[in-house]
Amino acid sequence: MTTNAPRPEVLRYTAFSGSPDGGNPAGVVLDATGLDDAAMLAIAAELGYSESAFLTAPPEGLDGPEGRAYGIRYFSPRAEVPFCGHATVATAVALAERIGAGELVFATRAGTVPVEVTEEDGSVRATLTSVEPRIEEIDAADLAEALTALGWPADDLDPAFPPRIAFAGARHLVLAAATRARLADLAYDFARLEALMHRLDLTTVQLVWRESAAVFHVRDPFPVGGVVEDPATGAAAAAFGAYARELGLVPEDAVLTLHQGEDLGRPGELTVTLRAGDRRIRVGGAGARIE
Repeated sequence: MTTNAPRPEVLRYTAFSGSPDGGNPAGVVLDATGLDDAAMLAIAAELGYSESAFLTAPPEGLDGPEGRAYGIRYFSPRAEVPFCGHATVATAVALAERIGAGELVFATRAGTVPVEVTEEDGSVRATLTSVEPRIEEIDAADLAEALTALGWPADDLDPAFPPRIAFAGARHLVLAAATRARLADLAYDFARLEALMHRLDLTTVQLVWRESAAVFHVRDPFPVGGVVEDPATGAAAAAFGAYARELGLVPEDAVLTLHQGEDLGRPGELTVTLRAGDRRIRVGGAGARIE
């Protein structure tokens, strides 16, 4: 930030819940033009949320509706991240309250992310469309290290959901618990998991339990961001949607419901939409301002 520049307004919104007491909180700065990297990181660290979003002018060549296209950057309390789903939803809701619902386009470090915002009966929802996803195998030794750090015996994994690294804007290790009780019991070695995640360039570990054909419960350890657990993780939800479709665990056309944050006392709901013929993943949810 320049020496005499005033501090920009820092908004607080939650994503994937219509209540400020649910979902995942994010800081939102709608005009970060005068902020340098250090200033953005300082704001994110001061807020202490898993991520905060900072809007800038759209880069040259970004295709989007007039006045509704932006550059966007995301910072955790420790570092910049390439993409953050919940902060994108929070920012879209904040913008919609000022310029109206409709289409938005964000230029992220991971690529261009369109967002559609709708409003019905006073509730605002935002649905992002991910960048092109990809899935890769995880080395057996790295998987063993992840399980050791989590304190999960290999027998606690659901054999129907093979461990994979999935990307839809950021990299996440997907591990499926065989039972809801296993998912609920999360007490891990923070430093050990953080070291592995830095080495594998992971943003979170997406822990999943399948309740029914299209309903899942998820949790996301986030030690690389300086946060024990992320309450609702849009980027990981997109990665999981791509993972589940590629492995044939869900149909190519499907709408999945992910429940997250219940174990933290901040319940949220993420809607993951898969469309046949389109590899991109759509992740949507409600949002609300935190006063």
